[in-house]
Amino acid sequence: MLPTLRPVMHHDHGIHTVDAGYVRAGLAAVHLIVQDGQVALFDTGTRHSVPGVLAALCDLGLGPEAVEWILASHVHLDHAGGAGALLAVCPNARLVAHPKGARHLIDPAKLVAGTQAVYGEQAFRALYGEVTPAPAERVIEAEDGHTIDFHGRTLRFFDTPGHARHHYCVHDSVSNAIFTGDTFGISYREFDVDGRPFIFPTTTPVQFEPEALHASIDRLMSLAPEAAYLTHYGRVTGLASLAAQLHTLIDAFVRLARDVTGQGEARHEGLKRALERCLLEAARAHGCTLPDARMRALLAGDVELNAQGLLVWRDRASEA
Repeated sequence: MLPTLRPVMHHDHGIHTVDAGYVRAGLAAVHLIVQDGQVALFDTGTRHSVPGVLAALCDLGLGPEAVEWILASHVHLDHAGGAGALLAVCPNARLVAHPKGARHLIDPAKLVAGTQAVYGEQAFRALYGEVTPAPAERVIEAEDGHTIDFHGRTLRFFDTPGHARHHYCVHDSVSNAIFTGDTFGISYREFDVDGRPFIFPTTTPVQFEPEALHASIDRLMSLAPEAAYLTHYGRVTGLASLAAQLHTLIDAFVRLARDVTGQGEARHEGLKRALERCLLEAARAHGCTLPDARMRALLAGDVELNAQGLLVWRDRASEA
């Protein structure tokens, strides 16, 4: 039986997972950390996610004024597209961004143009809506090792390149959990088998770097965390096994990208087919019994974007 996906999932230690309403249920999340009636948000979803976040706060007996921190793991718009809109309705909040990404949240013009180039303008509007600039005076840049004393709860920031050079993850001292954005991969609950998650890396455009991603995963594991909160999607445990799966699939993705032949669209389609086969085989080995057509549908967006990112990496590596 498939798990029931709920708009909000409540966890121990004052952590709550809110469905971001991005593309489909169970694809992207906003995580709320509540401490002494105050809130830190990890990742924001898009502008369209803001009403759901505010509703979740209301259900917890909190208003937008309780939000003190908005933490954007990186500037990809499914993670940070709603940051400016949330700042506009959360008067006490400050936005924490990676030093290499902060400027793009303050002036999102290049970010918007780059994302439109991937999706097209019409799809961009449907997915993300308007991207509101973040006021510069409310943006803090988190260098590696930056900490926030969140009412006695330490949130520590780690520079974690590999998926993107403007990516950080956060360790929470109270839960001994990590909030990982895209660095610790993607794990959709539909693929769970007897409570065991299936996980795979995300290599989307344009800054995938396999060796850096391997190192970032190892760095997160050196913290000995008990759980990870993934933007895609939710809470996972048994992290040592999941990290091993990620390392294996990063290497498999790289091999497929290096081996694909052809030019242009034929090369892209060939890599997509190879990635899809790789993921379906891995899911079957995990014990997943979903029909192939259902798995393909769930993975289609990731297969497309991962193929794009891997080919950008391959072409860049061949030029070096």
